[in-house]
Amino acid sequence: MNTLSAPLNRTISVAPMLDWTDKHCRYFLRQISKHALLYTEMVTTGAIIFGKGDYLAFNEAEHPVALQLGGSDPADMARCAVLAQERGYDEVNINVGCPSDRVQNGRFGACLMAEPKTVADCINAMQKEVDIPVTVKSRIGIDDMDEYKDLTDFIQVVADAGCEIFTVHARKAWLKGLSPKENRDIPPLMYDRVYALKEEFPHLNLSINGGVKTLDDAALHLDKLDGVMIGREVYSNPFILADVDKRFYQDPAPVPSREEIVHAMLPYVEKQMASGARAWNIARHMLGLFQGQPGGRVWRRYLSQHGTGQSKNGLQVGPELLVNALAAVNEARATAKAYQDSRVS
Repeated sequence: MNTLSAPLNRTISVAPMLDWTDKHCRYFLRQISKHALLYTEMVTTGAIIFGKGDYLAFNEAEHPVALQLGGSDPADMARCAVLAQERGYDEVNINVGCPSDRVQNGRFGACLMAEPKTVADCINAMQKEVDIPVTVKSRIGIDDMDEYKDLTDFIQVVADAGCEIFTVHARKAWLKGLSPKENRDIPPLMYDRVYALKEEFPHLNLSINGGVKTLDDAALHLDKLDGVMIGREVYSNPFILADVDKRFYQDPAPVPSREEIVHAMLPYVEKQMASGARAWNIARHMLGLFQGQPGGRVWRRYLSQHGTGQSKNGLQVGPELLVNALAAVNEARATAKAYQDSRVS
């Protein structure tokens, strides 16, 4: 089937981040940008096929949204791709970048860079069953397979199988000796290798990931590539997405304020709590909303201190958590302004 039958604009995307980009996080980020492509946390084929929970749940408001899938058995990958399409996902992405021991033991993630034929077999099996795009997210190399030719050989085999869309984290991964966290920082960024890939494979849609901290950084990459995937910076400073729609998607809609975003989240918190979620499950993703702003520390402290407790009447904390945290921010700002005004006078 044609993987490009439902083309997506991948100019800016938010990286899949384990324990972070769950459905609550994605709903929150969607209040800031209407166009950035959002990715789920990596979900394994085993969890989807054999797990007791609903690992494919998402909110319709999250579109465009892609499922990142972990696995290496072509039949299981195809089965999960079908389920993802039936649920309404806009894309299925194969994880060929995670270096954790647990992932390696399951024979998926970055270790698959040493098995391009396996990835190609998964691509073939999945594309035969679905119309949504099947894409790959990889590193630039692993362990001692870290020469540019190793990367191009991998891309060539997988592209020959029909994959036309790749996101490349511009760091190699050490499968032994470094933790997943260290693998996000210690191996040096090598953006030039990803740029060279685009020159060698101009027909492929190539996005870059790794170390992008500003939209100006993203714009520089977009001079050479098709898309930019931003990860940890979005999570710690989510309001970085506020200018994405206007700058990269030519959407003239006004940017919502941080306060408007908080109020937009209140009905969602209430609805999710009615389905069994806790307010903290949602609020924890919003800790960075006022990052770098007056009152930002007050916001984080209030949510952290009050988010996991109970209200005065003994009930579980609800949407008022966000309302009260915002009030604390405004009070802190008013106090700071009064102090500054007194100094001036």
